[in-house]
Amino acid sequence: MLLPLIVALPFAGGLLSYLIGRRSENGRDMFVCVLTALEMVLVCLLPSTLPSFEIRNVLSSGLSFTTDGFRSAYAILTALMWLGTTLFAMEYFRHERENLNRYWFFVIVTLGATEGVMLSADFMTAFTFFEILSFTSFTWVIQEETKEAIDAGFTYLFVAVIGGLILFMGLLLLQHATGTLNFAELRALLAPSEGQMAAALTDGTISRGEIYAAGVCILLGFGAKAGMFPLHIWLPKAHPVAPSPASALLSGILTKVGIYGILMTAVNVLSFDRRFGILVLVLGEITMFLGALLALFSVNLKRTLACSSMSQIGFILTGTAMYVLLTAAGHEEAAAETALSGLMLHMVNHSLIKLTLFMAAGVVVMNIHTLTLDDIRGWGRNKLPLKIAFALGALGISGVPLMNGYISKTLLHEGIVEGTELLAGMGAGLKCAEWIFLISGGFTFAYMLKLFICIFIEKNNDEARQAAYDADNSCMNSLSTVVICGSSLLMPILGQPAVSTRLAAWMTGHDEILHFHAFTAENLKGGLISLGIGALVYLLIVRRVMYRNGSYVNLWPEKLDLETAVYRPLIMQFLPNTVGRNISLFGENKVLTAVAKVVMFILSVIGRIMTDGTDAFILVLRKTIVREKSVRRPEDEKIGILDEAMEATHETAAAIMQNFSFALIMTCIGIMLILGGLLYMTVLH
Repeated sequence: MLLPLIVALPFAGGLLSYLIGRRSENGRDMFVCVLTALEMVLVCLLPSTLPSFEIRNVLSSGLSFTTDGFRSAYAILTALMWLGTTLFAMEYFRHERENLNRYWFFVIVTLGATEGVMLSADFMTAFTFFEILSFTSFTWVIQEETKEAIDAGFTYLFVAVIGGLILFMGLLLLQHATGTLNFAELRALLAPSEGQMAAALTDGTISRGEIYAAGVCILLGFGAKAGMFPLHIWLPKAHPVAPSPASALLSGILTKVGIYGILMTAVNVLSFDRRFGILVLVLGEITMFLGALLALFSVNLKRTLACSSMSQIGFILTGTAMYVLLTAAGHEEAAAETALSGLMLHMVNHSLIKLTLFMAAGVVVMNIHTLTLDDIRGWGRNKLPLKIAFALGALGISGVPLMNGYISKTLLHEGIVEGTELLAGMGAGLKCAEWIFLISGGFTFAYMLKLFICIFIEKNNDEARQAAYDADNSCMNSLSTVVICGSSLLMPILGQPAVSTRLAAWMTGHDEILHFHAFTAENLKGGLISLGIGALVYLLIVRRVMYRNGSYVNLWPEKLDLETAVYRPLIMQFLPNTVGRNISLFGENKVLTAVAKVVMFILSVIGRIMTDGTDAFILVLRKTIVREKSVRRPEDEKIGILDEAMEATHETAAAIMQNFSFALIMTCIGIMLILGGLLYMTVLH
């Protein structure tokens, strides 16, 4: 019963915290601390060989949970991050008491949903909890209820809804093609064996094209939550406006929920498909480089960290791609395991690094209430504990030797290098991918140098402000100091190969990684190339181009914003704005606008015919050719009116709940509730 208890406890605790909060705010705060600590204890008791647990008669195949090394590690990490951010939030929200009851309710419920995804044994269970956390975490983004927060919330919600529907479509295709959504069954059915393609794919029993189409939909659906290009638009907007404890969870854990789904798809469904590996590689490289570039240009502390998260997700996706490519080519025993170990380790490392960095950013916010680099410059010069914690996080994410990021990035780099040598016909492409990898790592070092020097080394242009900063060397209480500094100490601890390789062996289930040597001349060379690139970028570009007249300037062109330039015009082309006019993508060209409206009308009519017409056709068949016959009970069997009604209700409910449509209905209900809340807030404000 441990598995369902870990998932169910936060759902019950969230409701209880809300009820307690209506009577006592201090009592609620104490309760959520105890609850997250209890969750931490429970997941630490979770063995990696616990049998699967299933809740039947829910959805089409029930809710299934299981555990292994990777799931156990991330269940523990999830609980650890929730406990850390909860303890830090006690001080962070000390002067902000509005809407905290709502905040804590949704934070605790999201904990249960996240554990539900990480411990899921099939795609339907993962999808169910994935949709729950998509809507509950939306409330974190709009917590402050400012104009920027509401705007970011709409973007977050839009991406979540679109991603969820695309993901659902992929699951339908996968279910139709294979007859199952269970991870273990899919792997047994589709995974290559000793370099040979699965029998079900070679004999034509299962269509490779249908599996590939399903995989692409699942990739896009989970990629929306992960912050993968081109669905990354919510990430740079949501983090700056969300409370810093929530930002740490959004970046450190919720993006990994999306990566978890992509990883399960890569390992269990499409490990045979070279095309899928190439697609993930291209998207991963773009995400990695673009995120690093956006972070380099940013002049907002939390936006820089948010774009950095996008870039690190690209690193993880690149590792996922290399795993698929190497497995599909028959090198799953050695080279593919290197890539798998690297991506799993980097997931853990990035989560811990962003826990430290976003809480450090939260300390800045709760003291001076601003995030602009020119305003916070010089604030941390005399704040030694925070300076050390931030430095360790910056060194970790930059991949400096003896820090945790170096080990995982070296494994990822090794996966690319081995692919260059082993994959026929892909040498040139992978060599290019390797240099994008190294340059993106260099950008990481450059923007982290920019942040650290700005906050903790330089002096503010305003001498009076700098004097005020220097006069106050106490920026956080003892509890926050322990949480932030304690989390930062994990960077050098996990930077030791003996620790990291054992963690990787536990998560992957393969002991070969224990023989990995991180500090060879070749591996150090790759890390030092990235650091050298970063130092040059900082000196030649950041200091000489992005720093003008004593101020940091944002040189990123607004026209390159993907949401403003592409997504919003496409959506608003056919949606009325607040005054009832139509915003036309075609400007003053009334002919093209009219044609577009006619096309959309025709498509809507066709869609209505396809949905309602199918139902009508089935109804006619049931009333004529395939007429239903009533089954009469034996005359000696007596049944009461109440019993008959209960039986009919049970049969109807079972038919509904054991259907895929039920999941879609629940999703639509959730969407309507959220939109109703948004409409209410819009009218209210």
